[in-house]
Amino acid sequence: IYPLVSPTGVMLITHHSILCPEGDIDCHNNAIAEVINNHPLCVSVCVAITLDNTLVILSSVAPDAGRYYTQAVNDKNGENKTSHPIILTVESNCVVLRSSLAAVWSWVVLRSSLAAVWSWVVLRSSLAAVWSWVELGGAGWCWVELVLRSLVQLTGVPQPDIVWYKDAVAISPVKMPRYRVLVGGSLQINGLLPDDTGMFQCFARNLAGEIQTNTYLAVTSTSLSLSLSLSLSLSPSLFSLYTSLSGYQYVKSPTHHFPVNAPWTVLLANIEPESTGVTVGGLIPARSYQFRLCAVNDVGRGQFSKETDRLSLPEEPPSAPPQTVIASGRTNQSIMIQWQPPPESQQNGPLQGYIIRYCLSGLPVDCQMKNITRPDQNNLLLEELIIWTNYEIEVAAYNRAGRGTYSHKVTEWTLQGVPTVPPGNVQAEPFNSSTVRLTWSAPSPQFINGINQGYKLLAWEAGHEEDVTMVTVRPNFQDSVHVGYVKGLKKFTEYYTSVLCFTTPGDGPRSPPHRLRTHEDTPGAVGHLSFTEILDTSLKVSWEDPNEKNGVLTGYRISWEEFNRTNTRVTHYLPNLTQEYRVTGLTALTTYTIQVAGMTSKGQGQLSSSTISSGIGIIGENEEWVMVHQLPNEPDARSLEVLDLNPYTSYRFRMRQMNIVGTSPPSQPSRKIQTLQAPPDISPYNVTLRTASETSLWLRWVPLPEWEYNGDQELVGYRVQYSRAASKEGVLSHVISDRLEREFTIEDLEEWTEYEVRVQAINGMGSGPWSQPVQGRTRESVPSCGPTNVSAFATTSSSILVRWGEVPQTDRNGLILGYKVVYKDKGSDSVPQCWEVEGNTSHSVQLSGLGKYVLYEIQVLAFTRIGDGRSSKPSILERTLDDVPGPPVGILFPEVRTGSVRLIWQTPAQPNGIILAYQITHRRNTSNSNAATVDVLNPSARQYTASGLKPESVYVFRLTAQTRKGWGEAAEALVVTTEKRARPQPASRPTVPQEDVQARSVMLSWEPGSDGLSPVRYYTVQYRELPDSNWTVHSASVNHEASSYIVDSLKPFTSYQFRVKVTNDIGDSEYSQESEAVTTLQDAPDKAPTILSVTPHTTTSVLVRWEPPAEKQINGVLLGFRVRYRELQYDRLRSFTIRTINSPASNWAELTAPYSVRNLSESSLTQYELDNLSKHKRYEIRLSVYNAVGEGPTSTPQEVFVGEAVPTAPPQTVTIQSSTATQLDVTWSPPPLDSQNGDIQGYKIYFWEFQLQNETERLRTMFLPELGVKIKNLTGYTTYMISVAAFNAAGDGPRSPPTRGRTQQAAPSRPSFLHFSELTTTSVNMSWGEPGQANGIIEGYRLVYEPCTPVDGVSKIVTVDVKGSTPLWMKIKDLADGVTYNFRIRAKTLTYGPEVEANITTGPGEGAPGPPGEPFISRYGTALTLHWTSGDPGRAPITRYVIEARPSDEGLWDILIKDIPKEVTSYTLNLDMLREGVNYDFRVIGVNDYGYGSPSGPSPSISAQKVSPFYEEWWFLVVIALVGLIFILLLVFILIIRGQSKKYTKKADSGSHSNSTSLPLSHGEMVRLDEGRFPALELNNRRLSVKNSFCRKNGIYTRSPPRPSPGSLHYSDEDVSTKYNDLIPAESSSMTEKPSEISDSQGSDSEYEVDQNRGGQQKTHSFVNHYISDPTYYNSWRRQQKGVSRPPAYGYAQPEPLHPHPLSTLFRPKGSRTPTPSLLSCSVSEPPSQHGTLLYNSRPPSSLGCSSMQQPPTAGFSSFV
Repeated sequence: IYPLVSPTGVMLITHHSILCPEGDIDCHNNAIAEVINNHPLCVSVCVAITLDNTLVILSSVAPDAGRYYTQAVNDKNGENKTSHPIILTVESNCVVLRSSLAAVWSWVVLRSSLAAVWSWVVLRSSLAAVWSWVELGGAGWCWVELVLRSLVQLTGVPQPDIVWYKDAVAISPVKMPRYRVLVGGSLQINGLLPDDTGMFQCFARNLAGEIQTNTYLAVTSTSLSLSLSLSLSLSPSLFSLYTSLSGYQYVKSPTHHFPVNAPWTVLLANIEPESTGVTVGGLIPARSYQFRLCAVNDVGRGQFSKETDRLSLPEEPPSAPPQTVIASGRTNQSIMIQWQPPPESQQNGPLQGYIIRYCLSGLPVDCQMKNITRPDQNNLLLEELIIWTNYEIEVAAYNRAGRGTYSHKVTEWTLQGVPTVPPGNVQAEPFNSSTVRLTWSAPSPQFINGINQGYKLLAWEAGHEEDVTMVTVRPNFQDSVHVGYVKGLKKFTEYYTSVLCFTTPGDGPRSPPHRLRTHEDTPGAVGHLSFTEILDTSLKVSWEDPNEKNGVLTGYRISWEEFNRTNTRVTHYLPNLTQEYRVTGLTALTTYTIQVAGMTSKGQGQLSSSTISSGIGIIGENEEWVMVHQLPNEPDARSLEVLDLNPYTSYRFRMRQMNIVGTSPPSQPSRKIQTLQAPPDISPYNVTLRTASETSLWLRWVPLPEWEYNGDQELVGYRVQYSRAASKEGVLSHVISDRLEREFTIEDLEEWTEYEVRVQAINGMGSGPWSQPVQGRTRESVPSCGPTNVSAFATTSSSILVRWGEVPQTDRNGLILGYKVVYKDKGSDSVPQCWEVEGNTSHSVQLSGLGKYVLYEIQVLAFTRIGDGRSSKPSILERTLDDVPGPPVGILFPEVRTGSVRLIWQTPAQPNGIILAYQITHRRNTSNSNAATVDVLNPSARQYTASGLKPESVYVFRLTAQTRKGWGEAAEALVVTTEKRARPQPASRPTVPQEDVQARSVMLSWEPGSDGLSPVRYYTVQYRELPDSNWTVHSASVNHEASSYIVDSLKPFTSYQFRVKVTNDIGDSEYSQESEAVTTLQDAPDKAPTILSVTPHTTTSVLVRWEPPAEKQINGVLLGFRVRYRELQYDRLRSFTIRTINSPASNWAELTAPYSVRNLSESSLTQYELDNLSKHKRYEIRLSVYNAVGEGPTSTPQEVFVGEAVPTAPPQTVTIQSSTATQLDVTWSPPPLDSQNGDIQGYKIYFWEFQLQNETERLRTMFLPELGVKIKNLTGYTTYMISVAAFNAAGDGPRSPPTRGRTQQAAPSRPSFLHFSELTTTSVNMSWGEPGQANGIIEGYRLVYEPCTPVDGVSKIVTVDVKGSTPLWMKIKDLADGVTYNFRIRAKTLTYGPEVEANITTGPGEGAPGPPGEPFISRYGTALTLHWTSGDPGRAPITRYVIEARPSDEGLWDILIKDIPKEVTSYTLNLDMLREGVNYDFRVIGVNDYGYGSPSGPSPSISAQKVSPFYEEWWFLVVIALVGLIFILLLVFILIIRGQSKKYTKKADSGSHSNSTSLPLSHGEMVRLDEGRFPALELNNRRLSVKNSFCRKNGIYTRSPPRPSPGSLHYSDEDVSTKYNDLIPAESSSMTEKPSEISDSQGSDSEYEVDQNRGGQQKTHSFVNHYISDPTYYNSWRRQQKGVSRPPAYGYAQPEPLHPHPLSTLFRPKGSRTPTPSLLSCSVSEPPSQHGTLLYNSRPPSSLGCSSMQQPPTAGFSSFV
């Protein structure tokens, strides 16, 4: 029982736990009785029991006091339960409740669906002593207004007063403005809040008394607007209650088949009062019913009538099918069907059983039935079904009345089965030596019996059926033929193969097995390669057959060479029965590599290689012999045991005999004998351990010397074992396989943890002893996680209490020096703030100065001396308490009229809670506050219009907001009711007094301008950083009353300008003038330098390198740096944890000495040597910067161990001497003594190939301070760069500058590749690549090829030497068809290197084209045309044809024409390609993607003899010459006659143009004369020569047979050179014979002879081509453009004259051009000689032009030849 108390009443809310009696019966409703003082409570006007079992006592008085309890009674069995009592005491106006037990609260909620409902609101109300429940569901947050209405009916006088109470406290609208009593008495609640939850009571009072009603309001979050009406009636002197009959309730009680009655239930609740009968429906068949009736009026329910007799209804078939029918396949031939009975109310009688009907799904087949006669059975297994078949199943129940309806059909498949037939058409064939290819077709789907999951391809060896290789192949539903491959089989092995299909249940039957054998392949390595009878110059090699022969062994290949000297390799091929071989011709004390490989027909197999090394014995050739054992008194001994030898060392022994006289000479030394391997005898020494980082340690040791390896040096290494100190658990180890390694960094350790480490040497035989353990501690770090159990609790509106626990021990990573609480506003992007708590004992802090009602995100972190650790996760969210809000902001009056204004505003900048309302007060500025108008607005309002104002008046508006804590600070604003407003004038130029300038802030001052009759609302302040930054708004809400403002968050030592903008209701003013530049003061730097490295420099100094902070973080002028350092003592640190527990006040300062400081006043420094430190100590170093103001923060501490330093100088005078092709001898001198910083322990020699350092750099380490080394196993004739560095215990020193050296020449490596192309039946084109390592200058190559099998009983070996490094190809033409040849080629420098070999078989390959038809030849002039027909294209289309030719008498075919298009079946070739006079045969070969095909049959032999065309015969040239001569003579006489008769007079008047003393004619004038239709000139001394009719006496030659004058032609470079330069090469000829002795025909013959001797010139084949191919003839018929002078292409070279009388002769060789007039004028500039020479000049034409000083001939004759 839970009480709710009001001033004059109490409600008791009860919670009843009703238990159902056990047994197979229904639970019945229970009766609830309220009892007071052991007497049943009677319901009256003031006492009522609600339907939900709530007792309400209204207007409680003293008699209502007593003990109340509740009793629950079960009508069926009479059992009752009584609650614990509660005591009610009524004393005057106070109600006291006492209860001995805590009350139990429970809510029963009736759900109601309402539209537009937000969040959750549960409203409980009491109406006329009756409770009603409503639950509203939704999500979100909204403004809610709740109205509680009381409709008061006044029946008396005087008018009653209405008073509302909440939680027994009278509601005052003045104190609680959200509560308003409306006219009529209703209560309105604005802005419903969770705090409004409580009991509301309404009292109506007058002189006659009072009456009240109440309701309870529970608000979980604000939601919908609701109203509640309460009906009350009141009379002046009497309370009256009117009731009337409102209806009947009809109640039924089914008895069913139970012997006891069931509880009564209301069947019809609203029967009309006038009714005397009713039809009852909705009854259940096969049940017995009783009925009773009661009347109901406004007061309540009356007594029930007497029940009727029992009425039994008949059975009917079930009206509902069985429920929850589920089918599931159990096997491939059965399905389990399960169901639940129909609902009991729809069974319509006792069930007798079930009918199951099932059939094949989707098929027109009859259904089968199963009858179940047991009604309690609810499952059945359907058996003997078809495998993997879909069934439809239905279930129906039946009773004695018949079968009910069937359930919905459920479909289910029987489970899958395995296939019953194998795949068909299985074919198997070997694909290669380890793969088998199988093809098959899928089995019929009806036999798969399920979903085909794929196929399994099986292969097994004969006799090993249990060892099956299986490959799973996914099904391919697109192709009818499936293909699969079984890989990974043994080579050349007989297998059985089979294929099966499988489904999910399992595999189907296999297909019949197929027997096959995989292909042959190269064999594996030979077995048991061993060496016996090892002598100085020979040894015996033995082996066994390869375990994997992979074919039929044809023999073995054995080769040996000196170690890493491939040029010494010797190779022999042995028969397949030979399994041992004696190798001879060896060199003593030499390491050899011996290789043996088996061979099959597929080639050479895997090499088995072993190195036989003579090693380095203790006893050398030049050392003294040492007596190791003496056997006295044993003259008959024939053996002895020699002890105390070194393991894995080669020895020679010799014997001496002794007698009493003396010692005999020693015997001959034995062969080298090597002792067996053994584990190392000693451990690495000088083991040291240093801290490397927070999670790593640096371990160093001195490696074992070579004589302590006791085994193969390639297997020597080291094992490092480490664990936490004083802990035997978690031991870890790491193996280092490099025998020369001398240091190792142990990674992934825990921070700030001490470890114990030891080292041992290992080899192939085992491990050596452990070194003495060394201890080291990892460096301190920051905590790796935050404190645990972080919590936060808001104590006030501006403070939060934060608590936390310890950081887990494993995550502290050092000594916790304190904690930091990091917090920020969750909804902002501001930088988190930090509250530091020093010391590791305090675990709570009170955060103060926080924002009110702000949700904060809080994290806690711990810090060590290294820095801050990780923050706690997850973040804790806590909101400060709410408070009264700040003033609203942004108040503006956008609309101002003479009688009204509109006000707008923004929410307060500090709302400090949830804004519940706004209150606006406005009054005239001259009136008092009592005359103000007050309005309360809802929290969503952002504007307000005030009307009824007086014009031209000043009003004061006050705006304040309200939260749950009350009304906040008010914001005031003035406004003038006028329409004559304007924008404000700009403020004055801001000023900044120097005394108001700080490092990060300045104070601005300004004078406001005119406000434009609209009061200023706020100022906006902008600033910009000089010199070129943009303007930035600092604040846009500066108070309107302010005339100064502090601008903060500025950068120190930075120049700024400022400006101000004024804003009123009309808008913004212009910005004020910019202030003068103001520079903020300097401040201490914000950031520390970044320490890049701290390394030991000497044994007492360290070198610190750093990077200074950015200039903007120095905040001033950098003056220098401060280095802080102090010694760390780890022994004191180890006790810190214990002392912290015993003495919590301990701190870090107690553990370490104070810092020593060094000031570095040079600001440009980036490194500093910190010296005068103590040896073998660990130091902590920090760095900071300072300026004139102060010092910045210090950097993160860096630790360094002082006492060990690497050498600071490299070795000196490094020299290199080349000794062999694979060895360089390097020597050097040690570093200077003052830079060694300790004892030099060894040297590191770095060497690499020139310009390939990154790819080829190698390292040789010497652990003895020797000053020289022999670097072996280098590449021959290669330039190496070598650098040497010294090292000591601290590490490596700097390298020396690289020194260059080159090894001597050696044999080259094998050529990089060997390729074949253009393979025909008798020839092949072979190409090869340069050796990967030339090892010298390549002088040539040696090619050897031979047939693998004798050809016609002869095996011919051909050797070809190719001189020089190029070409890298060769055409081999003397091969036989269908024969496999072995080709081997090797390169040569000083000697030949190893060879690369390959086999090739001549003839067409598989898929190549067949032979074309036999070609036949047609001949035309100097051209031959071959015709053929296409043959079989092979497996791919023909891509081209090739023509081969051979001289008929030689018989070697060679490719003549390569790329003939595939569409062509004839080809014309020029006889110039062949040797003249030789008979040739031709044949054609088709080519496709598979290669060259078979050649056609040879064509008939044809001679390459050329037949000259008729126009090249001598008689044709003679005829042409005679015809031309006659034509010229006729033309000359015609010109003479016409010139004398028509032009003589005109020419005589023209002056001296035609006489010998006339002015010289230019070349252009001569051309114009030429173009003037043959002008006649006066002839002086005109005489024709009989011997040469084409020359004149003065040596000016006329032109050759009638053609247009070249002087009048235009020679186009584009036309001539482009078309004919490629055809006619330049030529020149000279003439020494007399001109009179050479005829025109002879000239022609000479031309032809010269032309024949010119190799490579294009031949002519017709009369037209004969001339058109000659540019001289071609251009002679083209006229030159008028007025254009072209430089001549010919010139005359005139030697010294041999005769006193000039005689010149013109000889025109073939292809020459006829001289132009300009040339003729050039020829007379000097005395003519007897012999004139015509030269073709390849120089530019300008070099052949005439000089401007040359004179024309005294008499000229212009004619066309």
